[in-house]
Amino acid sequence: MGYLLGIDIGTSGTKTCLFRYDGELVTSAYAEYPMLQPQVGWAEQHPEDWWNATKQTIQMIFKQAKIKASSIRGIGLSGQMHGLVLVDRNGTVLRPAIIWCDQRTGQQVEWMRDSIGTEKIIELTSNTPLPNYTATKLLWVRDNEPTIYEKIHKVLLPKDYIRYKLTQEFATEVSDASGTLLLDVASRKWSSKMVTLLGIENDWLPEVRESNQISGTVSKLAEIETGLAEGTAVVGGAGDQAAGAVGNGIVHAGVISATIGTSGVVFASTDEIKKDSLGRLHSFCHAVPGKWHVMGVTQAAGGSLQWFRNHFGLSEMEHAKSLQKDVYDIFSEKAMDVKPGSEGLVFLPYLMGERTPHLDSYAKGTFIGITTRHGKEHFIRSIMEGVAFSLKDCLSLIDDLKIPNTEIRLSGGGAKSLVWRQIFADVFNQKIHRIHANEGPAFGAALLAGVGTNIYSSVEEACSQTVKYYDAVEPTQEFVERYEDYYTIYKELYFNLYETFSSLHKLAVK
Repeated sequence: MGYLLGIDIGTSGTKTCLFRYDGELVTSAYAEYPMLQPQVGWAEQHPEDWWNATKQTIQMIFKQAKIKASSIRGIGLSGQMHGLVLVDRNGTVLRPAIIWCDQRTGQQVEWMRDSIGTEKIIELTSNTPLPNYTATKLLWVRDNEPTIYEKIHKVLLPKDYIRYKLTQEFATEVSDASGTLLLDVASRKWSSKMVTLLGIENDWLPEVRESNQISGTVSKLAEIETGLAEGTAVVGGAGDQAAGAVGNGIVHAGVISATIGTSGVVFASTDEIKKDSLGRLHSFCHAVPGKWHVMGVTQAAGGSLQWFRNHFGLSEMEHAKSLQKDVYDIFSEKAMDVKPGSEGLVFLPYLMGERTPHLDSYAKGTFIGITTRHGKEHFIRSIMEGVAFSLKDCLSLIDDLKIPNTEIRLSGGGAKSLVWRQIFADVFNQKIHRIHANEGPAFGAALLAGVGTNIYSSVEEACSQTVKYYDAVEPTQEFVERYEDYYTIYKELYFNLYETFSSLHKLAVK
């Protein structure tokens, strides 16, 4: 029997999953690592932590599944997008990776808008400059760490650093490269004009391929370090959102995914490139050859609840440990006891700034409406509702582009919560389906590996044979109407607080 391996380099940790060809999960392993925040708005990680977690989880897979390494037909890679990994000629990492949620590059974004022009950048890359994108991080290093900038040999994305460690090859693929602000998304190749305008060396960029193409094979050194078989095919894979979309079967127009991971994403597949003229939605290459996608992103979705857990959920964590339960299950039970609307408590999930629809790195997380009636359970439910409102912002922009919306599939860790699924159904006023597999990006990456190694003839066929969904949740009309009123207030709050957010940021960084 043969298998496919999917590896997802996430923000909180790396998840490695082993699948049969029919899509059934054999076993999975997960290893966490820290995110460093040396200054307000900064976010970094050590790429070596990703590699150590990758090695650890692969070894755990072999221990749990008791299979031969040679039975793995192909390996697919997925990972957090937009991160900046700089390596020298020896493949040595030059500095900690600046990851997707880092907000330090406001000056570089303004420089790009002033010197090149937002319209020109959208023309060349289909997207507007944001602090999240890889190109702005590279310019920050140019402006602030010139000695490191001079040593650059390759600019890599997080999953592509793991590709290098597995194969000794420098390569990427179109979906992840779309989030660098260096790719001509419409033509699915690096934008030589954009590279020239930014003064970047062409040689720094790895070869870009389609997501289902083989990009290298496991090296002898990687075999020694991981236990994988030398020569095993490693495919292009995809950025986490495109890979997760493949894992959810979002490969045709009309089916839309909403994902509650660390970030939150609404994702729609398109047969031709679609652009938001204001750059509030991202227009990227899909992991499906010849297709594109649009997506809206809220920076801190599950990340908001994780923040609350880490700082205010100690008693729940201890209780969960004693019961051998997931602390988020306890959170969901608490939220279930609170009426929709959290008795007037509204949360803006802008803990790491915001992308869609506000493009504001200075936006701040906010609770408003607090009274003495509100307890921990109200704050938990308010976080869930605020995230749903934020993703409704994203869905509304997708609807404005006249992209079909016939079905919504919810995935990610947050999708495990029945109360959160019900909140989404009520806020979106639409039936919500849950995907059978919660492995998301790792599953999609494995399916892409199956296409690259000819297990499936196409990505569409891979999805039709393996993707299953269940647990449809219908909206409750009474709550739909209540949430419409709350959503109206939610939308107003950002504009009421816009100048306050900016003022607070200036004070915080003094």
